[in-house]
Amino acid sequence: MTGYAKMKILILALCVATVLGSVTVANANVVPADLTCEYLTNPLGLDVEHPRLSWMIESDHKSETQTAYQVLVSGSKNALDAGKGDIWDSGKVTSDQSIHIPYAGRALTSGERCYWRVRVWDKDGNPGPWSKTAFWTMGLLHPEDWKAKWIARETVLPPQSQPMKGAKWIWFPEGEPIKEAPAAARWFRKSFDIDQNRSISSANIAVTADNSSIVFINGHEIGRSSDWRAASEFDITEFLTAGANTIAIRASNDGGPAGLIAKATIEFQTGNPITIVTDAHWKSADAETSGWNSTTFDDSTWKSALELGDADTKPWGSPRSPNLNVTPAPLLRKTFDTAKPIKRATAYICGLGFYELHLNGHNVDDTVLKPNFTRYDKRSLYITHDVTSLLHQGKNAIGVILGNGWYNCPAPDAWDFDHTPWRGTPRLLMQLDVEYADGSHQLIVSDETWKTSTGPITFDAIRNGESYDARLEKPGWDTPNYSDSAWELARIVEGPTGELVAQKTLPNKVAKIVTPVKVTEPKPGIFVFDMGQNLAGWGRLTVSGPTGTVITIKYDERLAPDGLVDQVNASLVYGGNFQTDTYTLKGDGVETWEPRFTYHGFQYAQIEGFPGKPTVESLRACVVHTGFDQMGTFECSNDLLNHIQRNALWSYISNFVGYPTDCPHREKNGWTGDAHLAAEMGIYNFNPEANYTKWMDDFDDVQKPAGDFPGIVPTGGWGYDIGPSWDSAYLLIPWYMRLYCGDSRLLESHYDGIKRYIDYLTGRAENHIISYGLGDWCPPVGKEWSHVTPSALTSTAYYYIDVRIAAEVARMLGKTEDADEYIKLADEIKQAFNEKFYNPETGTYSGEEQTGMATALYQGLAPESDKDKIFASLLSEIKKHNDHLWCGILGTKYLLHVLTDNGRTDVAYAIATQRTFPSWGHWIEQGATTLWESWEGGGSRNHIMFGDISAWFYEALAGINPDPANPGFKHIVIHPHPVGDLTWARAEHKSMYGPIKSSWSITSGKLTLEIEIPANTTAAVYVPAADQAKVTAPQEAKFIGLKDGCATYEVGSGSYKFITK
Repeated sequence: MTGYAKMKILILALCVATVLGSVTVANANVVPADLTCEYLTNPLGLDVEHPRLSWMIESDHKSETQTAYQVLVSGSKNALDAGKGDIWDSGKVTSDQSIHIPYAGRALTSGERCYWRVRVWDKDGNPGPWSKTAFWTMGLLHPEDWKAKWIARETVLPPQSQPMKGAKWIWFPEGEPIKEAPAAARWFRKSFDIDQNRSISSANIAVTADNSSIVFINGHEIGRSSDWRAASEFDITEFLTAGANTIAIRASNDGGPAGLIAKATIEFQTGNPITIVTDAHWKSADAETSGWNSTTFDDSTWKSALELGDADTKPWGSPRSPNLNVTPAPLLRKTFDTAKPIKRATAYICGLGFYELHLNGHNVDDTVLKPNFTRYDKRSLYITHDVTSLLHQGKNAIGVILGNGWYNCPAPDAWDFDHTPWRGTPRLLMQLDVEYADGSHQLIVSDETWKTSTGPITFDAIRNGESYDARLEKPGWDTPNYSDSAWELARIVEGPTGELVAQKTLPNKVAKIVTPVKVTEPKPGIFVFDMGQNLAGWGRLTVSGPTGTVITIKYDERLAPDGLVDQVNASLVYGGNFQTDTYTLKGDGVETWEPRFTYHGFQYAQIEGFPGKPTVESLRACVVHTGFDQMGTFECSNDLLNHIQRNALWSYISNFVGYPTDCPHREKNGWTGDAHLAAEMGIYNFNPEANYTKWMDDFDDVQKPAGDFPGIVPTGGWGYDIGPSWDSAYLLIPWYMRLYCGDSRLLESHYDGIKRYIDYLTGRAENHIISYGLGDWCPPVGKEWSHVTPSALTSTAYYYIDVRIAAEVARMLGKTEDADEYIKLADEIKQAFNEKFYNPETGTYSGEEQTGMATALYQGLAPESDKDKIFASLLSEIKKHNDHLWCGILGTKYLLHVLTDNGRTDVAYAIATQRTFPSWGHWIEQGATTLWESWEGGGSRNHIMFGDISAWFYEALAGINPDPANPGFKHIVIHPHPVGDLTWARAEHKSMYGPIKSSWSITSGKLTLEIEIPANTTAAVYVPAADQAKVTAPQEAKFIGLKDGCATYEVGSGSYKFITK
């Protein structure tokens, strides 16, 4: 079931208790398996008061259901094996609920280890065997449980240079350019002399303009600037000459304030430098003249530039330096003795921005880029590690490496992450609890007795890359016998101001190693590795060569015409290198290295400085993403659709390194619109639920008191006022979690935030219409924002569905007055929406375009009496475009589902299988291995926002759908749509209850549908057939009737085959 049916606001019926008879014999046909706690398998360090427990049921019996369960939780495995629930014994609970069972025992304590198992009773009241044992542990639940102190190597950030000190903002003298200037170019010059007797040692110029500039020295173009917030610096030494010289700059304004600022510094072998700054002595013109940038040009008729103010003048402020002043990654260590046999050792650690924890020379696990990104002035995450196996009796050593991560972003960028309220030097909080066999404990905590030094990581920044000098390695630094006498004592520092909470997500991992498909040498000594796949991660370098050899690795997803890596995605990062790693050899045989504290989006990696000629074994790609399990598969007889599915999967994992992002290179930002548009396909294919749960807390951290949200989450303060089409992720993703996972807690726990947001939108609305916000982003024509559909239409549509969801959450919580108010408000929004945008004569919305009509139909805004007319208009519009979609990301989300819901899957299939512009197939024809940002191919080539077609594959083609009336796949709707030239399709989704399978094929005109339904669920099955007599159905299938060209049946769990004649 797709489209608006999934969004219907329903009141769930209470579970009816089943009366159970007395039983004595265990039934091996109902075996609980795949036990999870808060979506995780055996999680460590939870801080949830009532953790939720879930299990699947394995059974060979058809129509098997759970009628009761019993959960035992014990403080030891031995006690649990003996049948003792000394922490909690639920007793026999009459219920068919097997997911999200809240722990209901005594209050749990910090560090407590909870072993648990479960047994269930079958449909006949017979008990099954106990499950295998699972466990969870509690974290540190109270601030006073932390005895550790925050420590660091450096207490303050290094000073940032002021590249424009002494310079003035200038512009052509016209009106008040500091407030408003024409959208046009202006030309500027400054001439100066260099004494012929002086030898230049170095010369550079820093330039920026609002909005851009082209810089010339003596007629030669030497560089360009593209953003006024950061200076662009260029080496001009080779362009200067003895005698007359000229700096010439073409500055362009896109509208609004206009300004130019520049500073050139020329150093000599002896004597004082020359400094040239922009000021009123510069000449300016409002028209280009031939030869204007040469030294011989006569500028006597040009006007003196207008000074606008010093470098820090508003609205610009002093431009930031592109040179990133970052200290090397610190190493911290602590030795300690253990005198008695050890029972267990648990480490609790928060290392900001990223950390790597070692114990006695070993990395404690294989996870990377931890902890996950949060708004650190609101909340920081600590992680719990069981390090028992790495500790031994006697002398031990802890070692920690810290990276900058998101905590200390040094590069100026479009989102101001270098100016966040939390930014500081890397720092550590760690507590190791050693529990001895005799029951005593020893705490080793981070404090001023720890030692610190620098290591081989000389630079790291999340978007810029990492530099590693192997000559600076300190062998054995993380082992007990290493001499740290030359190391400094760590310094006590303030911790982040936010709350310290446990990380309850899947970790980030190196999930796969990719070998390049080829290596080219487009220029002598420059080698380009083609991984054959666009991905997120980094390179693993294998090399041998002389000590001090510097290898540079530059990453991106496309090539320039000359065969070199084209870093087009660097446009919004204004300082330092972009996606560039460097490695300096120690010169000791074969060396293997990969970065720790950065990641890149790329298909191509360009190496310079490699000693000799590399092979495909010299650089492999480490694919990095959140460590999902694959929970779904889809394939069919159409190779193009299979390719689109693969591309969607690669884009999803590339854009989930701890949290959902828009792209893995240019931004790495948690764009909320991209995330909710891809959430359903994410849940079908993977298990992102724990990470989505954490991300909803990130929304709470950034919600303003008035209720509004930013467009990127987390944020340091940038990006508010983006609009409901993006902000609605706060409601939609929890809604999808309820629909697909049966999780109501997420909606309920965020109800206060939902209310504030609805109040905020209602305050912004005029006559129930929301006119602000981004709209149908990235349409087939024009710029990203050039959507044909008015943003007021899509913003109001999301306002409507948000209010409908709020009404349902209020009903779930028993807040009937709230619910009634929201239903009334939703009806008013719907009426206003149609009065504003609907043309009843033509059956169209805001002109004849696909997004408006698809939006109204999908979100339940279309008048019931006019739905057929509107749908006919939509079909007509699609026909005008020769069965192509003509939508941006919002309309594309709806279009295929609306067509299927209204009986025209054939048209949806025609759109999905196009190979010409605009289409997913058009990307593939151009070599795409991921989904792109725009239909025409500009911008990023690894975006997920067009990825919902994967969900359509599952729901429409294979036919696996949730039932909104019984969410979480408690009741399943199997409704495949054989269409077009498809001869078969199959899909599997591992739901919270177990695997759901649907597979159909057509042979000699006969359709065979095979399905598998997990225990403790039921399913409605739609078999394509106009007559029941044409269907050979299994005996257990109960015929319901004919509907929408299908014979419908109801089945319980088990495997079934239907055949149509």
